[in-house]
Amino acid sequence: MAPYTITYFQVKGRCGAIRLLLADQGQDWKEDIVAFDVWMKGDLKGTCTFGQLPKFQDGNFTLFQSNAILRYLARKHGLYGKNDEEHALIDMMNDAVEDLRLKYIKLIYQNYDAGKDQYITDLPGDLCKFENILTKNKGGFLVGDKISFADYNLLDLMMNHQVLSPTCLDKFTHLKSYVDRLSSHPKLKAYTDTDEWKKVPINGNGKQ
Repeated sequence: MAPYTITYFQVKGRCGAIRLLLADQGQDWKEDIVAFDVWMKGDLKGTCTFGQLPKFQDGNFTLFQSNAILRYLARKHGLYGKNDEEHALIDMMNDAVEDLRLKYIKLIYQNYDAGKDQYITDLPGDLCKFENILTKNKGGFLVGDKISFADYNLLDLMMNHQVLSPTCLDKFTHLKSYVDRLSSHPKLKAYTDTDEWKKVPINGNGKQ
């Protein structure tokens, strides 16, 4: 039996980074897929601490909130830096990824048709920050010389943006190389080459 269970909708959404982390770390997990009509009935929602999915279970231990899940897995699998300073920097990087993700989510669910062109026009202003970080850090990751949960979160978000705008990384040499390198990790690539990943939509409203 897989040690982990993810309860979520049939989308990548807030679980994309979690799945990439687990796959790259060679971990098995079970998916408990929730249909939207079942969710809307409210029974499952009433059992969720904050009325939201994903729900993550490690045996008898249950967590909600996607970033808390990422941090939990990071602690378990050595993906949270070497010391307190790196730990804090990784948190900072993940917060920056979350800032961009919230902008992306707002576009997808609130302003896609009217706002997509302007979002893509403005996107370099956000991407250049990660480009600068990766240019300065010679270790090949957002922090230090070892992958962290923040890297998986950024990778997932950049993969989403490459669907939204396929050329969006072309002017950011270090960021594009970083995404290409991480996404080619053998275990991670084996997972993203499966129908389980490829055929699942990014977002719940079909826009991507």
